Amino acid sequence: MSTVTPADWQTRPAPRTAEEWIARAAEVAAVLATDAAARDRAGATPHAEVRLLKDAGLVTLLGPAEHGGAGQDWTTAYRVVREVAKADGSIGQLLGYHYLWNWAARLVGTREQWERIEAEAARERWFFGGAVNPRDKDVVVTEDGDDLVFSGRKSFSTGSRVSDVTVLEGVLEGTENHVFAIVPSGTAGLTFHDDWDNIGQRLTESGSVTIDGVRTPWSSALGYVGKEFQPRTYATLNVPTIQLVFVAFYLGIAGGALETAATYTRTKSRSWLHGGYERAVDEPYVIDTYGDLTAKLWAVEALADAVAAEGQKLHDDPDAVTEQARGEFEVRVAAVKARATDVALEVANRVFEVTGARATSTAEGLDRFWRNIRTHSLHDPVAYKRREVGRWVLEGELPQPTWYS
Repeated sequence: MSTVTPADWQTRPAPRTAEEWIARAAEVAAVLATDAAARDRAGATPHAEVRLLKDAGLVTLLGPAEHGGAGQDWTTAYRVVREVAKADGSIGQLLGYHYLWNWAARLVGTREQWERIEAEAARERWFFGGAVNPRDKDVVVTEDGDDLVFSGRKSFSTGSRVSDVTVLEGVLEGTENHVFAIVPSGTAGLTFHDDWDNIGQRLTESGSVTIDGVRTPWSSALGYVGKEFQPRTYATLNVPTIQLVFVAFYLGIAGGALETAATYTRTKSRSWLHGGYERAVDEPYVIDTYGDLTAKLWAVEALADAVAAEGQKLHDDPDAVTEQARGEFEVRVAAVKARATDVALEVANRVFEVTGARATSTAEGLDRFWRNIRTHSLHDPVAYKRREVGRWVLEGELPQPTWYS
């Protein structure tokens, strides 16, 4: 059990380096781990957990240093998400989605827009949610003088009731032009429904949302100048960036499953009565399984870190991002997403083989790791990720930017 409290973070110097921020994330994870299984069973709205992220400074990790942010990059953000997800996959997902939606202004908006939004978000420690589920019928956006009016419904809105601001997306009426805008989550007409009741990621507040005449100034439409959208190839990095967020919390959840199981094996598992060993940790098949799963997890973590570093080079020079560079990066992201999904599911499933029947107790909560990965990994079919890689290998075909590639 961690002895770190939020009060300690207020009195200690703020982390400065990437390594120090990852260590801070590990401290947050230690706090979350003390009652993670109980909170998963309760499924309560995670207001306290988001407050913990804010108190620890993780919410403003990507924010500009001159406005109170940490000024870190995406390679650090992914590692931070991975650490938090080791203790609580739901909170890891919330944090990762927050980073993406916080970055949406920079991806899509004009320089003036994203500089203003990032500065205010860092100063006010905004926590971002997003109502941008592409599988739903598009939200309709209409003009009313100098305002835009969003109306429709989205079946998923991760972070909804714990967010300070929400990213909205819709199609401008009479056109095929998509519009993104960031509005306060308490805006009139924005109603979050308490209907997220899935087997995993239970604390992500991913229920549906009704958007009934939500008004925002035309000036808040990201990337629009004089009511005309200014396209950039960099804007299409939204998908590979969020897919790497998925990879980060899948690997974090898998790592948490492995660590939790190993502790159980060391302290609670009984050796098999016919195996000839007094301790479970001495049984060859137990040792082999932990070695096998750890090697697989380490390998995909290394690939994830390498792909994240490749992506950071694109984030460092947005105006230089070409369709070719973006496509090659997406292929690499697709590859690590496929491997992370397979390995994480295997780890979360096979840990039961080396913990035993008593480890299935609800009180242990070991099942939450598998439930969390299984639930979110259905976000988009992993077979299509493998197809992206295969088409590139065989034909040199680059994935075309879509909501999922």
